[in-house]
Amino acid sequence: MSLSHNRGQATDVRYQQEKQKEKEKEKKKMTSSKDALVISFGEMLIDFVPDTSGVSLAESGAFIKAPGGAPANVACAISRLGGNAAFIGKVGDDEFGRMLVDILKKNNVNTDGVCFDTEARTALAFVTLRKDGEREFMFYRNPSADMLLKESDLNMGLIKQAKIFHYGSISLISEPCKSSHLAAMKAAKEGGVLLSYDPNVRLPLWPSPEAARSGIKSIWFEADFIKVSDDEVNFLTQGDPEKEEVVMSLWHDKLKLLLVTDGEKGCRYFTKNFKGRVNGFSVKAVDTTGAGDSFVGALLTAVARDTSIFEIEPKLREALTLANACGAICTTQKGAIPALPTAEEASKFISSYKAN
Repeated sequence: MSLSHNRGQATDVRYQQEKQKEKEKEKKKMTSSKDALVISFGEMLIDFVPDTSGVSLAESGAFIKAPGGAPANVACAISRLGGNAAFIGKVGDDEFGRMLVDILKKNNVNTDGVCFDTEARTALAFVTLRKDGEREFMFYRNPSADMLLKESDLNMGLIKQAKIFHYGSISLISEPCKSSHLAAMKAAKEGGVLLSYDPNVRLPLWPSPEAARSGIKSIWFEADFIKVSDDEVNFLTQGDPEKEEVVMSLWHDKLKLLLVTDGEKGCRYFTKNFKGRVNGFSVKAVDTTGAGDSFVGALLTAVARDTSIFEIEPKLREALTLANACGAICTTQKGAIPALPTAEEASKFISSYKAN
């Protein structure tokens, strides 16, 4: 009895081992077929958007709940375009926090770097949409869970697997998140990971405009590529963003690419060897939330697939045309993540736009 029982156990063990080997082979296949990993670091929160455009927060009768936070939007944008994305950050151990992590998972974003905080709530932002689709913000973070990300919370193993580490500036505003941000950047840099920076200026969150300018510029020289809007160029330089010498005052020698987005006019690009402008797409804007993140997601997806984009101008222009299209599409719906396009939708949009 015991001998056959032992044989049965041995067979079970062998069977389990074979199954495990098959799983590992399948996992390797999936990993090898995937794009290189892009990690987005920072905040994820709930945006409450008025159901009517062109009214103040006080005048709005109702709000639409939408997942948001620039780094999380970028991660979802990459995944929606078929890329390989992960998000690192912290949310509250509450209904909203769990909902946000579920949304990341539904969008095929790796959540191995997400932590839950039992003491602080998930951040909230009320976003007013003016008649032109531009936004004004009111934040509820005192402190919110994302601000409490500690260095010990960081999944360093995940960071070292990345090809690109992308971040904003909101995570630099307060401790302990600031130190965690710097530690994550350092680990990425030491691991040969490319650093991507979109300052994503949100002045209401900083103690003062001067503190914002100083904080944003404090990590400026670490980045391999930077994306700024024309308004952010104006804020950071106190100069005219249309003037090339003003934009180039933001250039540094370690940069592979500096991008300036100009809304529906498109974007300007600057590299060590060439510079230019790629025209945008004119659409009826409903909500500009997430447009820049959709643009960045498209660019990072292209870079993760082929870093020669920095040296070959036609490749860069093609990627930026797609990025402009993604940004434009994103403005045609309310909320950021729900409005992010797939690669197929962006290609169809470009084709139909050219046809018209």
